[in-house]
Amino acid sequence: MTRALVLGGGGVTGIAWEWGVLAGLAAAGVRLGSADLVIGTSAGSVVGAQVANGLDPLERYEAQLVPPDGEIGATLGAGVIARFALAMVGSQSPQRVRQRIGRHAHRANTQATEAERVAVIESRLPVHEWPADRRLQVTAVDTETGAFRVFDGSSGVPLVLAVAASCAVPFVWPPVTIEGKRYMDGGVRSGANADLAAGCERVVVLAPMPRSLGPVPGVSAQVEELRREAKVALVTPDAEALEAIGRNVLDPAARAGAARAGLAQAASLVDSVREVWD
Repeated sequence: MTRALVLGGGGVTGIAWEWGVLAGLAAAGVRLGSADLVIGTSAGSVVGAQVANGLDPLERYEAQLVPPDGEIGATLGAGVIARFALAMVGSQSPQRVRQRIGRHAHRANTQATEAERVAVIESRLPVHEWPADRRLQVTAVDTETGAFRVFDGSSGVPLVLAVAASCAVPFVWPPVTIEGKRYMDGGVRSGANADLAAGCERVVVLAPMPRSLGPVPGVSAQVEELRREAKVALVTPDAEALEAIGRNVLDPAARAGAARAGLAQAASLVDSVREVWD
């Protein structure tokens, strides 16, 4: 039986919510870290790198409760949304749209340089090596061509760079250079890229931001396709979690509340997730 854990994007609050859900499920005996394949996109790549390396969900949940003193946040404001909308005008070919987003991302003024942003990811990521006994896939998008790229332990790319690329939100953080190419957030292709789990028999998807945006597919359509051949559980934030997450998913001040909301929500998920996972 092949099992996959898919972790979608959702900013710093998405990371916190995912750890809350994972910790709550683990406390109830449902340990998603036993997955054969872990797929991480953007925020999910941060969580996925740690899950695949065997870090304890409860410890990582507790780390989300530490006050974000001195931590630099960001905002997905109207200007960022307007740039996304502008890139979607015209051709609705997903790759062409991604290419236009990438072109705009190159010209964007960000509050950190590429080197500074990679250093931040390195300092916050407790693990810097690809897992030895579990498959981990980290997603990103080539800013020049709009092509989708999946990094794993066989790619020869350092884990920190792969995660930094997957978390490079266009217009907010700079693209990350890997092997002479520049990459941006894997969520530009799909919020969770759940379709990478095709072929697995049991799949659990944690998607902090499940909605679609223009030609970017939402997670629901990908999950429905997976359900043709697999048992799949899709977990998205409930009403209380959405309130805790708030409007700005890049606000570190909302992290603790999002983590607690994820932990609380996990209690209602135990039976449905266990049915799929076990």
